[in-house]
Amino acid sequence: MPDSLPPLGELLATAVGAVGGAERPGQVKMAEAVQAAIRTGEHLAVQAGTGTGKSLAYLVPSIRHAVEKGSTVVISTATIALQRQLVDRDLPRLAKALAKPLKRTPTFAILKGRRNYLCLHKLDGGPADDLDDQVLFDPFAISRLGREVTRLREWASDTELGDRDELVPGVSEQSWRQVSVSARECLGAARCPIGTDCFAEKARAEAGRADVVVTNHALLAIDALGTAQVLPEHDVVVVDEAHDLVDRVTSAATGELSASAVSVAARRVGRLVEEDVADRLAESGDGLAMLLEDVAVGRVDALPDPLRVTLTALRDAAQHCVTAIGPEKRGGEPDAVSARKQALAALEDVHDTAVRVLEAFETDTAHQRDVVWVTGDFGSQNPRPPTMRVAPLNVAGLLREKLFGENTTVLTSATLTLGGSFDALARQWGLPVAQSSGVKVEGAAIDREAPADEGKVRWTGMDVGSPFDHAKSGILYLARHLPPPGRDGLPPAYLDELRELVEAAGGRTLGLFSSMRAAKQAAAQLREVVDGEILCQGEDSTSLLVGKFAENPATCLFGTLSLWQGVDVPGPSLSLVVMDRIPFPRPDDPLASARQRAVEARGGNGFLTVAATHAALLLAQGAGRLLRSMDDRGIVAILDPRLSTARYGGFLRASLPPFWSTTDPAVVRGALRRLAAAAS
Repeated sequence: MPDSLPPLGELLATAVGAVGGAERPGQVKMAEAVQAAIRTGEHLAVQAGTGTGKSLAYLVPSIRHAVEKGSTVVISTATIALQRQLVDRDLPRLAKALAKPLKRTPTFAILKGRRNYLCLHKLDGGPADDLDDQVLFDPFAISRLGREVTRLREWASDTELGDRDELVPGVSEQSWRQVSVSARECLGAARCPIGTDCFAEKARAEAGRADVVVTNHALLAIDALGTAQVLPEHDVVVVDEAHDLVDRVTSAATGELSASAVSVAARRVGRLVEEDVADRLAESGDGLAMLLEDVAVGRVDALPDPLRVTLTALRDAAQHCVTAIGPEKRGGEPDAVSARKQALAALEDVHDTAVRVLEAFETDTAHQRDVVWVTGDFGSQNPRPPTMRVAPLNVAGLLREKLFGENTTVLTSATLTLGGSFDALARQWGLPVAQSSGVKVEGAAIDREAPADEGKVRWTGMDVGSPFDHAKSGILYLARHLPPPGRDGLPPAYLDELRELVEAAGGRTLGLFSSMRAAKQAAAQLREVVDGEILCQGEDSTSLLVGKFAENPATCLFGTLSLWQGVDVPGPSLSLVVMDRIPFPRPDDPLASARQRAVEARGGNGFLTVAATHAALLLAQGAGRLLRSMDDRGIVAILDPRLSTARYGGFLRASLPPFWSTTDPAVVRGALRRLAAAAS
């Protein structure tokens, strides 16, 4: 360990100089706060606007700490794009720039779940993954599967990392499963005949030696949920894109149960046990298939007795299969051991999910831990059989115990203060609410039941601001004169307003819609009346559409959820962001509606706690698409008049950047014309 390291300010200046940037007050303030959090162990939530340079602000103090203490810092992100930015651009530059002042070159690694890496044993003839029934009876799918697996075999001889994300273009999930294993299916490096060359083990070994390990929220959740350690030993976690943390953790903790999954488990176990034992499981799966066809798609509030009986039988049949397989035999052949692990993994999924579904209905609404719903689509060109899903209503306790209880944690994003306060997200993370953490907004009172603060979890919320002067660079247009949005597509007045805005802007418009139906409707109708090209999400890959949009300023891009958070187009190609309506979750969204109901059962305001918080986060993310560089100028237009007229509008407006606002359409169109003329 170096005797003494340069102070943080000196290291940050060196790092900023190496990437060709300039220090900004918000960046320095954030870096100092991160270092203080690491030193004191007090958790930190820091909102840092676009352009702050937050990656360097947390990477530099993290690297300094890792080098000084000989420890590992974990950086968790929500998107592949940010992972690649950190691993391919930011960290290599930092390692080179800081090597001299730190007296050694800092090291870093990327770590993903085992399923993301090619399994050489499986590729070399280990037990193949069972195909689900849809693929088995679809000759086109079988043909595609064969071509993709052949391509994977060719790629396997060239790849050095075996990382699925290296494969461009990618392959289907079914094809990838033929050459990969989950953690529960893996033989383990010591027993695998090709264990010394295992890509996943190499990645884990490299991560174990690194100062900084970059991972994703899903693996962070799996590490918290599991009994086995997935991530290397670490004492600090930095959660970037922290606004997505709860959704990603919830997704990782969601179980699925379908007739197809039971069929796969039955086929796997059928090779290892007596025929009648496997048949009992298969018959339970057949019963599940018939009953799920009669269950309406959506949230399940009461479990019908026939379904309860079938799930109980399925649970017991799966447990009987596990018992029949018996303990592992010492000295078994690798292929036999692998087949056993595959069967047990499938059985445990079936058994554990059935148990969760049954237990979900054992308590009243106020104390319910899980929500159950059924998905399926028989009317589309790609029908999906019914699947039962079960997800936690709340992950606050898990995060409080496993994330904040075991590591010093820094949470950061451009969007963390909703309604002018950290309180909404703090509750979701399981942190005690800081009563003075933000502006109190009328109508913003939320769930009364906050996590108990026993003095064990201490945290600070900080907004380091943004380098942008929002009031001078952007206008927030609230279309107060329009009618409330309808249920049957976009009202004619909305389409007229959108056309006038697009024409005034000369294209240059990112349209963010609450549904794909609305995006397609707007694209179809505006193509008939405006001159520029209208691109619509789904007509090509999102990355190609964004690229075309950025290249041609006369172009518009319309789309839905992924565009609200995933578009970065600085410069004159984007001067207008339009949102058609407040993005509340759909009333029939099973998870959101169940969470809202649970809050109300405890005496809280379910609408504000769940629906308004969800909408505020998306509105802030959508508005954040406008200013991406210091020279950007433009307008954020929200067509939904409820943002101005509804009581909860104050909460939502307080979540947006501090643009200068107006309700006058003439002022907005004039500003757009001036921007278009200046850009031309």
